[in-house]
Amino acid sequence: MSTTKPLPSVIQFTQLLSRVVNLKEYSVAIYLFKNICKLGVPVNEYTMTIAINCYCLSDRVDYGFSILGWFFKRGCVPNVFTFSTLLKGLFRVNKINEAQEFLRKMIREGLCELDVVTYGTVIDGLCKAGNSPMAIELLRAMEKGRMSCKPNTHMYSMVIDSLCKDRMIDSAMIEHKIYPDVLTCNILVDATCKEGLVEEAEDVLQNMKQQNVNPDVVTYSALMDGYCLQGRLDEAKRVFDSMASMNIAPNVRSYNILINGYCKETKIDEAMHMFREMPRKGLQPNIITYNTILQGLCEAKNLDQARVIFSDLASKGLEPDVVTYTIMIEGCCQNGRLDEAQDLFWKMKEASLSPDEITYDVIVRGNLKGGKYEAASKFLEEMDAKGFSPDSVTFELLLDSLYVKEHNSTVFENFQKWAPNTLNKIQRAKELGV
Repeated sequence: MSTTKPLPSVIQFTQLLSRVVNLKEYSVAIYLFKNICKLGVPVNEYTMTIAINCYCLSDRVDYGFSILGWFFKRGCVPNVFTFSTLLKGLFRVNKINEAQEFLRKMIREGLCELDVVTYGTVIDGLCKAGNSPMAIELLRAMEKGRMSCKPNTHMYSMVIDSLCKDRMIDSAMIEHKIYPDVLTCNILVDATCKEGLVEEAEDVLQNMKQQNVNPDVVTYSALMDGYCLQGRLDEAKRVFDSMASMNIAPNVRSYNILINGYCKETKIDEAMHMFREMPRKGLQPNIITYNTILQGLCEAKNLDQARVIFSDLASKGLEPDVVTYTIMIEGCCQNGRLDEAQDLFWKMKEASLSPDEITYDVIVRGNLKGGKYEAASKFLEEMDAKGFSPDSVTFELLLDSLYVKEHNSTVFENFQKWAPNTLNKIQRAKELGV
């Protein structure tokens, strides 16, 4: 291109640079930029901004500032994107103080009209540097009109996400009152609940209402999940019921959360009530709903009812997945129905579903506990062929099986493959009569 006569225009060169940058070949783009300048092509602010961006992405923001100086010497006027690029470059190499000073200089000297991209860059950089309080200060200044634009939802979300990662979800953080819209509030409610701070999440909910931000089904579902994680099912049900008074219809996820909570606390009757209520409310349980209820029934030793519901899946237009089969296989194993477990295992394969590591662990454990050592060995061989390894619980059962005189020798041979060092220790312990 550089040998053509006449030389291509600056627009064509700029387009070429953009394509090279998109390929992440920053050093090549810089080389081309230097050649453009040597050839005397009259570069513009867009070309120079691309070069600055390349230096910043190469962690050489100092060279980027050199081009900025060249900008002014050539009489070019950098745009807001140029300055935002340099700010991002400073944050990228962790020059936080320099970035903040550069922002102040831009404001003080009126270098350009700063926009949401510029402030978003600063907030993102501060949050990634772990300086959430400073990011909040900037948000507050923007809210009060001391900056050239107002904060948007994305900025709030960045700050909240940073606070969550920094584990600063506490009452002090709530006092910052970062509640711009329902999407951002939902992030905060969900994060506080996952931290186990459900009362604080309730405070967020009340603040939302006070600021005329209407909670939605996602808000209430997150709060329900928080209570369920703590085993506070009465509170979770209270939140569920309160949606009706707000004219908010619970969705499938809302039901799934409550059903899961009941199942984990072995309140199967309540879980089944919610499960049966869904169709009456016009909601079709999904495979997650079915997996949850099947797990609860199996753990409650109610395998026969689980088998009925499992058989009903096809009539509901749902196909069991790997998780579904694994739950049912484990349920059969826990109830001593090993033949049924193996039958489900083969049906799973017939349905073109590949058993995963958990499935194999479940069926190996079931056979070991049931004294079916030969079957366990065959499944262990399959595990080995697929590159899977038994988990710690299965290893413990394998260790126990070494003490059983009647077991098939293939168990011993397979265990030699999985944990030869552990096997040696066990053998030494046996020799010592431990």
